Amino acid sequence: MTKSLFDLTGRAALVTGGSKGLGKAMARGLAEAGANVVISSRREDALKVAAREIGDGVTGKVQYVVADMTSREDVARLAEAAVAAFGRIDILVNNAGDNKPQPIDQIQDDVWDGLIELNLSSCMALSRALAPGMKERKWGRIIHISSIMGFSSAGGRNAYSATKSALKGLARASANDLGEFGITVNCIAPGPFLTDLPLGLLSEAKQAEFARRTAMNRWGRPEELVGPILLLASEAGSYITGTTLVVDGGTLSKIF
Repeated sequence: MTKSLFDLTGRAALVTGGSKGLGKAMARGLAEAGANVVISSRREDALKVAAREIGDGVTGKVQYVVADMTSREDVARLAEAAVAAFGRIDILVNNAGDNKPQPIDQIQDDVWDGLIELNLSSCMALSRALAPGMKERKWGRIIHISSIMGFSSAGGRNAYSATKSALKGLARASANDLGEFGITVNCIAPGPFLTDLPLGLLSEAKQAEFARRTAMNRWGRPEELVGPILLLASEAGSYITGTTLVVDGGTLSKIF
């Protein structure tokens, strides 16, 4: 019984930003649970490698679609291609995102607009495109990858924190729209996870500082998001909706 709660055999999932980091780890977890998985990102070379690695030794099939999530046309095309790949999408994981720190008095319009489109608007657009099919089948899971930066922030993270906080509100509202159709909508808010994004932004000293801010005194490993994503994507999380699951190693609980 317990094992069957997390079984995703016969389900189809779409994971944006699925070629590396947290997206790749979550896509692998979904495939290991039996789901067929579509991953997307902007780079076909990275997607080819990731699809092969995600699909290695699992029962679920893996396909990829090249898409730029800052383009509404690409987002619409991605939704159509993902449905065409397996005939349906039951689980949507809106993971694609970026962070380009700029102080409030130095924000450039193109940077702000691009991050809003990528981190927030693409999540709305994909949810809008895929929700009708979920409603028709009376089952669906929409999971936005937010951040603890949606709860607490730091200097220069204006656009990032604004979008990650907005995802929580989007999930709460969508949960009310879709709940009666058997569709849950939630967020996961990761804390410090050692992926390419923080590695590219933070010095080694800053990385050590961030580790000390957690209750566990370390960064998270991407595979440590597999359990949370399976909870929210499966029958195990069938009565969890409109909420945000914080996975941060105790960062928000540590005041000093």
